[in-house]
Amino acid sequence: MENKDYKDCLDSMYGLRRFGIKLGLSTIKNVLSALGNPQNNYSCIHVAGTNGKGSVASALAAILQEAGYKTGLFTSPHLVTFNERIQVNHHLISNKNVVESYNAVNNVHRGSREPTFFEFSTAMALYEFSKEKVDWAVIETGMGGRLDATNIIKPAITIITNISIEHKAYLGNTIEQIAGEKGGIIKKRTPVITGAKQKNAINVLKNIAAKKNAPFYLLGESFKTRKNKNGTFTYHGMEKVWPDMRTGMSGVHQIENAALVLAASEILGEKIDLPVEQIRSGLFKNRWPGRLEIVSTSPCIILDGAHNLDAARTLSKFLSKEFYGRKITIIAGMLDDKPYPAMLKSILSVCSRAIFTKPVIDRALEPEALYEASKGIVKNIKIMPDIKSAIDYAVKTASKDEVICITGSLYVVGEAKAIFSNLTFQHI
Repeated sequence: MENKDYKDCLDSMYGLRRFGIKLGLSTIKNVLSALGNPQNNYSCIHVAGTNGKGSVASALAAILQEAGYKTGLFTSPHLVTFNERIQVNHHLISNKNVVESYNAVNNVHRGSREPTFFEFSTAMALYEFSKEKVDWAVIETGMGGRLDATNIIKPAITIITNISIEHKAYLGNTIEQIAGEKGGIIKKRTPVITGAKQKNAINVLKNIAAKKNAPFYLLGESFKTRKNKNGTFTYHGMEKVWPDMRTGMSGVHQIENAALVLAASEILGEKIDLPVEQIRSGLFKNRWPGRLEIVSTSPCIILDGAHNLDAARTLSKFLSKEFYGRKITIIAGMLDDKPYPAMLKSILSVCSRAIFTKPVIDRALEPEALYEASKGIVKNIKIMPDIKSAIDYAVKTASKDEVICITGSLYVVGEAKAIFSNLTFQHI
């Protein structure tokens, strides 16, 4: 009976997607107020940005857990199952608790309109963390920040990983506009940490922080890292220097993400017990699925949800460096709101062949569009109707030392991950 109830809950929630994306805080305020404002029962860290949000949020949750704090983690989207979005001490919420949280949110008065899928999920997570009596919750924004449903919390620290052009229909057409939206999570007298690189984005964030008397910490200015020859790096912080740090995730860009995590840990350590050994251990133990994740070694198969231009460029650099001299096949599917010609130009520059397909989502681009954009970049192109057939074909035709990279969208990666794990993919 539980499974049926669980499925019914998810069906109802996925049905909310017909309302689309509605940015604003009035509906989530109504829901949480009716629930007794559960988000006020624990301490929070708020994470926004274009790329790296999940990696940073997960690492901070791992560090807090390692230091003995019961820790909630709310992220999106999920790769295989909805339960991934809401975790306590890195354990996915149970089906039973999904039902309980769903019912709690569903039974309260919500005001003039139905909540969107993301608003409903956010309310469930904040309710669940209170019910589980967490000490800390690390909350990742869904889109932007200022009007994102998660911006109802009162965080101890705000983190904005980086900024690039994305979701122009909702966040604006310029770096300044998008920085303003993401900077909307900055709160009065609350430390803000950022890895933003563009001068105009930094200026926007600095100005928001100054108006709110929020201490501002910038990567490369307030704190830095230095890579060591043995694969570790040294963190040079505001007051602390921590040698022999190591991230458990692949790619040099993860050192930048780790720097933000360590800056947050340094600030947190002024108020709570957070020993450096637990920080070091939590950072190294952290894993975040679908980001340069190796799911097979023979042949070598990598999953990476590079779903925007910056992430595509990062993936291209990683593949060219780590697999220099080896043949690389890309299996890619993308969504229709992405700058796919530029993304393909970057990724395909290091590949010998491409297999195009599409995930099961209404916003997926037809593979033929990817084919047309790629004809002048790579000669060997194949179109396959779905993720499974694309993987089967790639593996069947791969040479012994060939590398297969599945990418272009977290939805593509999610379906692939379900296939490799023999799990049922929850279509979203």
